[in-house]
Formats: sequence, structure tokens, C-alpha cells
Amino acid sequence: MRWSFIALFVVAVSLCMLSSTVSAVKPVPTNSLTFSNTPLLLNSGSSEPAVTIGPDGTTVFTSLSWITFGTNVWKTAFGSSPAFQGIPDNGIVSGQLGGEDADADIGSTGTLHFTSLIALINPPFNAARFGVSAITCRNADTSNNFANCEAQILDTTQVDRSWITSDGATVYLSYHDSGSSTLIHVWRSDDDGFTWTRVGDPIPGQGDLTAMSTFNNDQGPIVADPTTHSVFAIYAAGQGGHQKATSANFNNIVVSRSVDKGHTWNPTIVFHAPVNTALNNVFPALAVDPTNGKLYAAWSDAQAVWFAASSDHGMSWTSAVSVNSGDAATAVFPWIAAFGGKVDVVFYGTTASSKDDPTAVWNTYLAQTTDDGSHFTQATVSSQPNHIGVICAFGTGCARGTRNLLDLFEVAINPLSGKAAIIFTDDTLTTYTRSDGTLAPLPQVVVAWES
Repeated sequence: MRWSFIALFVVAVSLCMLSSTVSAVKPVPTNSLTFSNTPLLLNSGSSEPAVTIGPDGTTVFTSLSWITFGTNVWKTAFGSSPAFQGIPDNGIVSGQLGGEDADADIGSTGTLHFTSLIALINPPFNAARFGVSAITCRNADTSNNFANCEAQILDTTQVDRSWITSDGATVYLSYHDSGSSTLIHVWRSDDDGFTWTRVGDPIPGQGDLTAMSTFNNDQGPIVADPTTHSVFAIYAAGQGGHQKATSANFNNIVVSRSVDKGHTWNPTIVFHAPVNTALNNVFPALAVDPTNGKLYAAWSDAQAVWFAASSDHGMSWTSAVSVNSGDAATAVFPWIAAFGGKVDVVFYGTTASSKDDPTAVWNTYLAQTTDDGSHFTQATVSSQPNHIGVICAFGTGCARGTRNLLDLFEVAINPLSGKAAIIFTDDTLTTYTRSDGTLAPLPQVVVAWES
């Protein structure tokens, strides 16, 4: 979740004053990988961006609006200038507010599947509960601008951080139950996202792992494998009685697999660290290579980004290896994509020795492997530093100015070319005036195309 609603409401009534310092596309030469950067500037600002690429190269970007409420959406052919599509999750419920978290997926059918959190406000704006939305748009190519969309609310009982994925016309949506047990709930659609059925949860019924994960986990994305038609959920979990409900430093990375379309789940611990080691900086990431069914996981311990691979559909995993190197001495916010034997891991990195260094200078990086993590080639993606100072990974408990990047950014690979599209946040480009008259960074998102 990005902010408290009272804080957001105060910001929303302030006057926005854009002061852009970057406008041109800039090539970024690094090793054998090069990128062009294109800021997507909005008067309301935006952060926590996501990207998905369809089978024909259609690319959709999303971000959470910084000052107003809602999820910004852009669409384009791969490598072209993104066209702003509006804010599709406002107005699903009259008078309610979208854009509290979001995820998007273009499936093999060409349909756009989209989910976001909706704030269901109880007047007089002093209480709210969160609902999870499912928005489906047929034939999400670059020509129809999201025609034939349907939107619905699946759950209204205190939900958090939803994710969406698809395998043909089978679509899965997962989210946290933030109101009671912090379990992970999963829904499935068998008609390309238009109607939905609640299926099984990954955490219950798993013995000791259930005990250590209930009230004690941080959920990453749900991922469908088209080669086996299995579906996977990744999460960081704590250590049961040692720290349950007392610490959010989750020291285990778990991937759970369902072979029966989400009805039952079987978990595997990918990595275990000493108790109170925080492996949730912020979300653990998971990807499947749709050409061969291999799985790849990435996570951060607030110093290194770690990587593990599975060649047997999540039953066993390679020993974890660190990804970041060189100028990226400290790395957080990993995301991962895989296609055709190539795996791209992105993260924010700094030369500073700690993410809590107020003088840390951050850039966006991509590390690429073609041998399941035995070797990585690292490249700088951002054309200039995208943040100066502390990066906080503690959600709404973060101090002002330390969470401008919110909680994640993403990479996706074009299946036609094998090249990456990255969308990250930069809070150095524009500013706005807060309601108290002080000047503050106004975060914006930046698209980086692999050349």
C-alpha cells in the first residue's frame, strides 16, 4: 500500500507545479547493452510502475498517480512512443478511489487483464476499506484503445497488493487479505477474465510452513506457466514462533505451485536466511520462461539482489547467487523477466554501502544471464540518477521523502525481438508545492527500451 488516505487527501488538494529538467530521449551506453530513456511526465506525477508485453509486441505501462487517485495507463507498439490511455480504475464504484496498487497482463489471447486496489471510502473520509478490481479489455492491440472493457470488484474486505497472470484464456488473480490473517487469496477465470471463481489459497494446509507464514508473509506476483499449465505464487515468510507478528523481517523465500488450476498448492522453500534477516526489500519476484517452463526467482536482503533458478517446475532450486556488482554495491526492488533462455533482472542500485544512507545516489540497473545465473552482464539503464537519499521499504511507516519510488518497478521481454522494456520511477525530474507551501519532488515514471 502506498500512503495513508489522510496523507494522500492532504497532498491531493495542493497545487501541482511541474518543473521538468529532462525531455529528450537519451542513449545510455553500458557494456553490450544499451537503452533509451523516455520520461512519461504527468502533472499529477506517478510512481510504482508496471509493464506487460503481448504476443504481437503490444506494450502496456501502468503507474500509480502521485497526487490524484487512480492508475495511469499507456499503450504502444514495442519501442514506440507510449500513448496515454487514461485512468481505467476510477469510477468502477461511483465516488470511490482507484490506484492504490495495480498490475497488468496481456495474455496469449491478446486480451488485457488488469487489477488494482479500490479505496471504498466511508464518509467523512476518516475510514476506508480496500476492494480488489478485475478489469478486462479484449484485443488489447495498439489500434483499439481498450475497447470492450468490463470492470468488477471481486472482494471488498480489506485487501492489499493484487497481482494478475494468464495462461491462454485461464486467468489468475491473487492478493493479500490485509484485514485478518494476511493470507494470500487466489481467484481464477476460465473465460479470459470476464467471470471469476474463488479457488484455493497457497498458505493454508501446509503444516509448519502454514504456521510460519500466517500473519507473517509478504506476497510477490502470481505467475502462470503455459508449458505445464501450472500456476505459482512467491512470498517471503518469517520464522514462526521466533518472530511471528513481532517483525516484518521475513527470512524465507517460498514458491508454491498448483497443478490443478489453483485448487491445491504445494510449497517449496527456495532460500532460508538467519532469523530476522529481511528478504522483502520490497517484493520477491518470480518469472517463468514460456518457451521452456524454467522458473526464476529474485529477492533483496537490502544489500544484494539474489537469484535462483528451477528446471523442474519449482520442485527444487539452485543455490542462490548475488546479482548486483560494481557501482551497484547496494541493490533493492528486484524484478525479473525471462524468455528464450535469456533472463533479465532489474533493480535500483547505489555505490553507497546502505540503502539508508542519506547521500546515496541511485540508478536503475539491469543484469542479464543466459546460463541460469552462472554469469551476469550488468548494465546501467537510467541516463541519470533517479533518486538521491534513503530508499525505505517499510510501506506506510516510511519517513517523508524516503518512499517516493513506492515499492516496485518492472521489466518485460518482447517475445518478437527478445529485447527488454523497463519502466522505473525518477523523483529528480519535476517538483510540486505541498499544501504547507514547501517544495517537494514530484515522482515521474521513465520508460527504457533496450536498443
